[in-house]
Amino acid sequence: MYLFALSTAEQGASMALFEENTLVFESRLFSRQTHSKGLLPMIEQAVESREGMTVDRIDGFIAARGPGSFTGLRIGISMVKGLARAVSKPCAGVSSLDGIAFRFCYSQKPVCVMMDAKRKEVYSAIYQFHRGRLLQKGPEMVCSPETAIDQAGSEALFVGSGSKVYRETIYSRTHDKGVLSTPSMDGVSACALVLSALSDEGVFDFKNHPLNPVYLRKSDAQIHFEEKTGA
Repeated sequence: MYLFALSTAEQGASMALFEENTLVFESRLFSRQTHSKGLLPMIEQAVESREGMTVDRIDGFIAARGPGSFTGLRIGISMVKGLARAVSKPCAGVSSLDGIAFRFCYSQKPVCVMMDAKRKEVYSAIYQFHRGRLLQKGPEMVCSPETAIDQAGSEALFVGSGSKVYRETIYSRTHDKGVLSTPSMDGVSACALVLSALSDEGVFDFKNHPLNPVYLRKSDAQIHFEEKTGA
């Protein structure tokens, strides 16, 4: 079984191809250009990395469904839906926060994901793993960094772009007990999206994992529109 995953939740893009439980291709794109300009060459590279591989041999497609960049998410989700429909294969969405947390699934500490959401807020969820298995996941939320830190506790591992933006806040509120990941591990990983999906046998059950964007809060455009119209 082949699984293909894509994340465009952040400025960069991440792509992975799995054969059964084995990662056979992974690629990341770091560019200030729109995701749409670099995705197709990345997909071609992923498919061509396996001799005799074609898109129609992929059994399932996974996309980061958010939270994250509103425009980026729409591009990635549309791309994955289009590929899945073209070859009549299932597709599903996995949380962007899972795409960070599952990079640390062997952590013995609680894992607090903090994606920078701007406006002095973070997208956050708290995970507890045991030997690579997810034991518990807290609710996904958009909140102040202080709220996320206090809910995670002083002994947590703090990961994601927000953990670096609010590094000093973490150290202050945990009395220097909080541990941060290395910056290179902060992004949403397509590989980790697949690891999350493989932990859930019903991932392609669309009732539970619909491939629709999950923003957690309103866009700036919607907020400005409501302010102008009084909606």
